[in-house]
Amino acid sequence: MCAVRTFGASILFGTKGQISVSRGLAEFHARRPVLVTAAGETLLTLPVEGLDAQRLAAFVKLCAPAAPRLVITARRALALGLGATTPMALQLTAEHDANSILALVADAKISGSFDARPAGSAASAAIQLVKLSHGLPAVLIADVAGRDTAAFAPHIVTVEAEAVARFGDDAVRSLAIASEASVPLNNGTRTRFVIFRDAMGGSSVAIIVGKPDLTNPVPVRLHSACLTGDVFGSRRCDCGDQLKLALARLEDLGGGIILYLAQEGRGLGLANKMRTYQMQDDGLDTVDANTTLGFDDDERDYGIAARMLQILNCPRVVLLTNNPAKLDGLAKAGIEIASRMPLEAPINADNRRYLTAKAARAGHHLDHLMASLADSSEPTQDVAPLAT
Repeated sequence: MCAVRTFGASILFGTKGQISVSRGLAEFHARRPVLVTAAGETLLTLPVEGLDAQRLAAFVKLCAPAAPRLVITARRALALGLGATTPMALQLTAEHDANSILALVADAKISGSFDARPAGSAASAAIQLVKLSHGLPAVLIADVAGRDTAAFAPHIVTVEAEAVARFGDDAVRSLAIASEASVPLNNGTRTRFVIFRDAMGGSSVAIIVGKPDLTNPVPVRLHSACLTGDVFGSRRCDCGDQLKLALARLEDLGGGIILYLAQEGRGLGLANKMRTYQMQDDGLDTVDANTTLGFDDDERDYGIAARMLQILNCPRVVLLTNNPAKLDGLAKAGIEIASRMPLEAPINADNRRYLTAKAARAGHHLDHLMASLADSSEPTQDVAPLAT
């Protein structure tokens, strides 16, 4: 009977690690503290997103006598002038208030000396957890190993670092079709929307255009959700134009699939995307804006996309993209790439600099842009090589 109950519980709830990470994400979304553990480590962690004077004072009081530290990503550490290959823990002093901590995390330009050391496994897992929550990529931590953790709060969530590392793969394995229906579009295109859900609570959509021939490589577009471009027609990017081009191209080809992925801002989330936009307004390009905020240039993972294609019985594709990372990501996840088709969206005065950075720094195949720049008499801004 005990074994039967254990089996039933695992079916309903998932593994202990899956449960803890799911609940930890919910706590970080609500800006509540979470305990993160690793071998020999127990950290009380708090996302910096939404930090103010009251929340900082409450955290300092909660973790006393331990002194809080600020953990930032390796990318953010490099932006602060620190040599780093892993997340770094910065020592805080009594002079650090909520505003100065937020400046350490998100200001484009900041100077000073920092007492920093490499963060351990638990702190690195907390950074990954806050990235999954699409918050600012930084956390406050306090070492509470050996203390009675029940004293912090009666129902505080504990998350193991190893479970955070496994969570992405768990989400891919959990992917399933939730619903589907036919959706005719304004331009006359007949489509079928297939909605997928995963254990992280994310929803991605396969938009099946026409009747693709699954016995041959299927034309496929991986399209990351872009509220500003897809819905409101923003001129800062080429996303909305690429989506329209992909729909028209697939219809001309007799059918295909658009995977509309919940990866706003190259995986940063909408709030962080707006933060990088402000940095671009202040002079940074799209690559430096992402890394200065503490993210990789591209935080997307294409495991979900590959699993969607497998569920749709579509193992071979012709990929509609300018981005070589999508080709590599799908191929590594087990999808056969038969060929690539470019999508050359219109260039305007508002997206030219953005597209130039994508081509020169991230290797996007934008031959029409390069030709336009070569023919233009206007001087172009210097674009540095993509940092490794």
